Amino acid sequence: MTDSSEASFADLGRIVVIIPTYNEVENLPLIVGRVRESVPEAHILIADDDSPDGTGRLADEFASNDSQVHVMHREGKQGLGAAYLAGFAWSLQAGFEVVVEMDADGSHQPERLPRLLAALRGADLVLGSRWVNGGGTVNWPKSRQFLSKGGSFYTRTMLGIPVRDVTGGYRAFRASTLRNLGLDEVLSQGYCFQVDLAWRAIQRGMVVKEVPITFVERTIGASKMSQKIVVEALWRVTVWGAESRWSKLRRKAVNPR
Repeated sequence: MTDSSEASFADLGRIVVIIPTYNEVENLPLIVGRVRESVPEAHILIADDDSPDGTGRLADEFASNDSQVHVMHREGKQGLGAAYLAGFAWSLQAGFEVVVEMDADGSHQPERLPRLLAALRGADLVLGSRWVNGGGTVNWPKSRQFLSKGGSFYTRTMLGIPVRDVTGGYRAFRASTLRNLGLDEVLSQGYCFQVDLAWRAIQRGMVVKEVPITFVERTIGASKMSQKIVVEALWRVTVWGAESRWSKLRRKAVNPR
């Protein structure tokens, strides 16, 4: 089911969807086609980390036949966070007003993109959320659900942020939001990268909204999830939470009221 696929988002300005890839040669044709059908006015930036399976070459073919598809070739597998940061820089320089994060494997359904864009009319950042009313997952084992829900709960508790799904990677940013997040200082990867950006937006007083999505587990190719990504996220969130609480205690000691 598509959400208002015929709606126009011209009022938001030029839109680009960043799709990082590494060995997604089978998924790429599907995701590109679905994005172009769901929001025809949107451009696509494929950020490929030198995929050995030929994903980059296939992306070039799409770009040669469609002026709204662009390709960024990156040297080696540098990670999701680095791919998005490079994509953000390219998108801002190219003059796009809306920048979307989306996985290449179909887990982020392009048919829900209109829902995110509509919500962005009243927000600085919109998060596609699995854990608000109306959201959910398909083909996820209980262990994976527990990990995701538990991670979001731990992050909410440590950082004191009112976001139900803080680790999700299906997001729509205004260009002005990205310019004010201090992206040059972002070093995190994976889940932690997503937490980092959401927290930065909330700390700066930006309007962050969540809209329900259904996350569909990939059916083609291998997941990039690893224990290292989870450990990094837990460690960094713990450090950020401790630093934030210590900073608040210091301010309270200086100005006790």
